[in-house]
Amino acid sequence: MAEIQPLRGWRYNAALSANIDAYVSPLFDVVSAKQREALYRNPLNSIHLSVPRGEDPTEEALLRLREWQASGVLWQDALPGIYAYYQYFQLPGSTRKYCRKGFMCHIRAYDWDENVVLRHENTLPASVNDRAELLARTQFQTSATHGLYRDEDFELETYLDEAMRSPLLETEEDYQGARDVLAVIQDATIIRRFQEVLAKREVILADGHHRYEGSLAYRQARELAADGRATGLEPWNYHLMYLTNAAADDLRILPTHRLLLDLPAELTTGELLARLAPYFTVLPTDDASDLPEIIAGKQWAFGLYVDGQSFKIRLRPEVHGQLDWDTTEEVKALDLTVLHFFVLEKVLGIVGPDVQRAWPGVAYVRNFTECLQRVDRGEARAAFIVNEVTMAEVEAVCHSGAVMPPKSTFFYPKTIGGFLFSSIADEEAGNAFAEHFQANPQ
Repeated sequence: MAEIQPLRGWRYNAALSANIDAYVSPLFDVVSAKQREALYRNPLNSIHLSVPRGEDPTEEALLRLREWQASGVLWQDALPGIYAYYQYFQLPGSTRKYCRKGFMCHIRAYDWDENVVLRHENTLPASVNDRAELLARTQFQTSATHGLYRDEDFELETYLDEAMRSPLLETEEDYQGARDVLAVIQDATIIRRFQEVLAKREVILADGHHRYEGSLAYRQARELAADGRATGLEPWNYHLMYLTNAAADDLRILPTHRLLLDLPAELTTGELLARLAPYFTVLPTDDASDLPEIIAGKQWAFGLYVDGQSFKIRLRPEVHGQLDWDTTEEVKALDLTVLHFFVLEKVLGIVGPDVQRAWPGVAYVRNFTECLQRVDRGEARAAFIVNEVTMAEVEAVCHSGAVMPPKSTFFYPKTIGGFLFSSIADEEAGNAFAEHFQANPQ
């Protein structure tokens, strides 16, 4: 199963780390244009490495990386380690305090067909190419993707909790309101135990499909260039990943609602409801703000907000058999598959997952209030409010070998960039500790 390795992480120097909030950044695919511009104004912020700009952005990233390494802005830990990473957070409207526990390490960049790292969504080729090009130029990873393993015994958390007694870094509050804490485990015996636990498990990729596929593309290019001389132990075989336990109850997946930006001009609210009626029971509600509560926990139930009116709609069970997409039963059972098939395809005529994925008439919005406001302002014609996907559903789909509809999951909180960097440059192969940890029991 999964082979993991410790790494000699690169981090901001001690003086800069004391104010680490000034140097971390959101992930490349969630950072907004406004956030980017604010972060760019800090010449030492990690955004310059993760989302570089200029006439040749990847070259700009490489030059800045070399400058930071030479001047001591970034320095490398002397010993390899597994890096404990905790995120403390609260959900909007809740007083419960969560702590998502995990660790960062190198994991072998497995091809999808090896069924060791499992995906649950498709990627966009342009974004994969962007990540692969940046990685090929810099051989440096600025943020960890998020993977999930399952351990009902919670064995590794004991070691992580112990490491957290001596943190290396801590944010006050990141851009999403979480507090991030980093520590390191450098005890070889404990690291070997981490390897043994993961060697028995698959890993589900929760977040970072584009970055992971970028690593795969780079590894494949290096293997081809090696012309059969690669050993499989070169640094470019590995990828930086943040691993958390899928059995933990601090793993949160937030819903992503569907906002219909446009409908056929002749389609009135009454006609939309009439088209929905053969497939859904349609019940008006008194207050749109109650929609999330009304549909909570109910299979194939959705909130609809259109023209100032709100409705609870729920699929008629007897019509579910009409869902004839070429996918697994696990995917067909998902709320979002039902929504995409019966609303986008059957009601609106946007036929098939591939066409829907490219259709510009839908926006994916996580904030419920924003959905209502944008409909009221005329920026969208209708909003479909959905329940969150469960961890059990994610695992079932991954093990079925299929993928979910686009934007099905939003694991919260996101990891941050700039907390820990990883080098897969050729010179990392000279690590005097590598041979010891490569003897990984399978």
